[in-house]
Amino acid sequence: MNTTLPPTDAPSAAESLAATAAFSPLYQQIKGLILQSLQAGEWKPGESIPSEMELAVRYRVSQGTVRKAIDELASGHLLSRKQGKGTFVATHAEHQVQYRFLKLVPDQGDLNTEGPAQREIVDCKRLRASAEIARALALRSGDTVLQVRRVLSFANVPTILEDLWLPAAPFKGLTAERLADYHGPMYALFETEFGVRMVRAKEKIRAVLPDKAQRELLQLPPSTPLLSVERIAYTYKDTPMELRRGLYRTDKHHYHNDLN
Repeated sequence: MNTTLPPTDAPSAAESLAATAAFSPLYQQIKGLILQSLQAGEWKPGESIPSEMELAVRYRVSQGTVRKAIDELASGHLLSRKQGKGTFVATHAEHQVQYRFLKLVPDQGDLNTEGPAQREIVDCKRLRASAEIARALALRSGDTVLQVRRVLSFANVPTILEDLWLPAAPFKGLTAERLADYHGPMYALFETEFGVRMVRAKEKIRAVLPDKAQRELLQLPPSTPLLSVERIAYTYKDTPMELRRGLYRTDKHHYHNDLN
């Protein structure tokens, strides 16, 4: 099979992409085109995308090529296949992906058996980004960001203390009240009300001792070690949209990750 798209009288979008990625496999080029449509909002979270046959006609490739591109996007949790219904844009509101980025699980059972976390919004304020925060979010030092602090409790035990920093412009209108009134996953709120979908994240993990304020919010005795998890979450085109620093209690939970 050729690795470039077939010529036509007028260059198609697929051919334009091929011009800049001539050595990438054909299905990767189609994957890139689908990603462009996702980023542009042509198909929104929770909505179905065209069938494989329709996409094959649109991009002038075989249905098998489209299927392979969709398979990769599904494995990356960007699309979701539903047997007998079609392929849908994945959303953080879906039960099976609500905890995609939360790797802390109870020693007995799992997050589903433990039930949803109880959430307390401690603070939500606008401030100027420090050099460190600006660098993590690809902003300029001094740009406006939103800082959110919240506590997640499981079975009424404060378990996670999180500090989040968000670029202010995409999240205009986000307040502590709005966060407290929304009962679904925070990333689902970002999707539905602000049009920001987190598609991947990277983390750094270390053991730390909390300061006095952190210890009090988690109701811990002095000298209790915690797991510090720093995460940068990205939307499409690898644009950083959130810096999150969490302190995790591990007396009844552990950090679990499946490595493939």
